[in-house]
Amino acid sequence: MIRQMHLAGFLIAGPVAHSHALWRHPETAMNFLQPEGYQEIAGILERGKFDLLFFADRLAMSTTYGDSLDVGVRHGDQDVVRLDPLQVLGLVAAGTTQLGLGATCSTTYYHPYYLARAFATLDHLSRGRAAWNVVTSVNEGEARNFGYEEHLEHDRRYDRADEFMEVAHRLWESWDEHALVLDRERGLFAEPAQVRAIDHDGSWFHSKGPLNVPRSPQGRPVIIQAGSSGRGKAFAARWAEVIFTIQPTAELAQAFYRDVHSQLAAVDRADDACRILLAVMPFIGKTDTEAREKRDLHNSLVQPLVGLSTLSSHMNYDFSRHALDEPVGNIQVKGMQGLFATIRAFSETEGLTLGALGELYGRSVLVPQLTGTPA
Repeated sequence: MIRQMHLAGFLIAGPVAHSHALWRHPETAMNFLQPEGYQEIAGILERGKFDLLFFADRLAMSTTYGDSLDVGVRHGDQDVVRLDPLQVLGLVAAGTTQLGLGATCSTTYYHPYYLARAFATLDHLSRGRAAWNVVTSVNEGEARNFGYEEHLEHDRRYDRADEFMEVAHRLWESWDEHALVLDRERGLFAEPAQVRAIDHDGSWFHSKGPLNVPRSPQGRPVIIQAGSSGRGKAFAARWAEVIFTIQPTAELAQAFYRDVHSQLAAVDRADDACRILLAVMPFIGKTDTEAREKRDLHNSLVQPLVGLSTLSSHMNYDFSRHALDEPVGNIQVKGMQGLFATIRAFSETEGLTLGALGELYGRSVLVPQLTGTPA
């Protein structure tokens, strides 16, 4: 049986992505604040037959490391600049025809009505190519930017997210498929009986509805999720059609794959109901030597502290409390708990100090680096 490979470009609308060396690289065009940069990237991915371009996002600068923005701003970490991904995708939708367009948006700091409306709009304007990477947000800086003293506890964020998804889906379904009539002769714009309120009154959200955007070409966006904790994987098994994961070794990736499929079975979803996309960072050369030289140049541009700045933001934990020559140890974090469990296991296996982990995290956020010729 022929199996179809699915490819997604996972980027950040800013100067870096998983690579913190990106902005320092001599071949990088410094156009992350200009429309042409994103239009060019989308065009390259579409010509390369990628299924999807999606942007990660966070709603705060990194200030967790040392309780300061100094390291992140000085060295250019993942969060120092992030443009609004929905607006960037609206820009590139006009210049592409086949590429899926995904934006990361938080269920903790938005309301279901706003995001249901935004993604329905993007789905119309892209003729059915919208995707939503659902996140619950991870750190205190985001909470403070939205007027809260602290972030919601991990599992409560997912409880809120479950209700958020229920409301959003009901809003997308508040217009029947053929409700929009546009009969000029009869003067009938739409069938009132096929547009309905949702009257949601829940624990977290209240929404009257209906949505003021007619049903979009897909009906709703493709749902992407990246939860890797136990609660996150349960959420993904219920809602996701695509799961993105970072696993630094083949063994950890295979264990994750098996775990996700057991979660799908637990909620009576078929194995093929959800695609799992494993992150890789390729360095390609005409020869193996050329590819290794590209990788080594890239890795030499990473400042270890910038990796620890992003790691602190991801884990909502200040790693400046520890010496760089310490092992990672059994630290309790409030942020991406599934990813941190992977980091801790990998660090123990490889015997990494915190400084070495910071350098690896700065290179690729533990995304495996694949190096070689195209073949």
